[in-house]
Amino acid sequence: MGLSIDEQKAVDRFRSQVAEPSMTKLVILDFWAEWCGPCKALTPLLEKVAAEYADKGVVLAKVNVDEEQFIASQFQVRSIPTVYALFQGQPVADLTNARSESQLKSMLDQLLAKLPVQAGDAAEPQQDVAPLLAMGEDVLASGDGERAAGIFAQIVDMAPDNVEAISGLIRSLVAAGHIENAEAMLADLPEPLANDPAIERARAALTLAKDRPDDSELEGLRAAAAERPADMDAQLAFANAAFAAGERDTAADTLLKMIEADRAWNEGAARTKLLQIFEVVGLEDPWVAATRRKLSTILFG
Repeated sequence: MGLSIDEQKAVDRFRSQVAEPSMTKLVILDFWAEWCGPCKALTPLLEKVAAEYADKGVVLAKVNVDEEQFIASQFQVRSIPTVYALFQGQPVADLTNARSESQLKSMLDQLLAKLPVQAGDAAEPQQDVAPLLAMGEDVLASGDGERAAGIFAQIVDMAPDNVEAISGLIRSLVAAGHIENAEAMLADLPEPLANDPAIERARAALTLAKDRPDDSELEGLRAAAAERPADMDAQLAFANAAFAAGERDTAADTLLKMIEADRAWNEGAARTKLLQIFEVVGLEDPWVAATRRKLSTILFG
């Protein structure tokens, strides 16, 4: 998977302690360190509110940035304390600036009103499909859209409201070339599900697929980018087309070169595009992790 043994262990710990509980609960994820004074001041507040909201489906998870540097880097933590709200494996809000009890409760109330969080200690059926979800993602990453669609369709039958399964099915249909079916699925989603970050990822994948250029157009953009290496517009147009055509390495390399040459160009358009690609591919994908490390080297040395 492109990860070291220690990094894989860190991912496994995060999956079991944070990602899996977040499939049905709203997880307050606190990045902290022993030496951080503000972290120690914030901890009692987070623990108090999490305890009071436990019956509403809120749990607290803590990540020591000194012990889990790889996880902190994946969340691009630059300062601590940093606090996120996670649901179904995805960040849904930045809670870092909620430094009073009333502010934190207000933000949690807003999230709980919008998300299908499972209250109390009820059973967590979505966790039972986690192995199937992982299998579907692996098959999709291998390029077999048809088989992945079959796996995700089975999960949707078992858990009709599982947004990760719905997202996977839509993305698999896109990968298999069934664009109209993917569009129909998106159009039929109810409002709460349609706005979920996982569905946004599927929507972005569909948009990219619809923008896929034909071979002659792609080659024309490739030639223009090669002839005019300093032309940022030509580079960005080629990167967009290359990713839509399935050449993600070429697209990423082009964008990384643009960022290295002028990261501020067009209000950081190259970096923004690369982050969008990360979202479409999946933040836990090994390719994303490797490419993100290249981006970090450029940005931070």
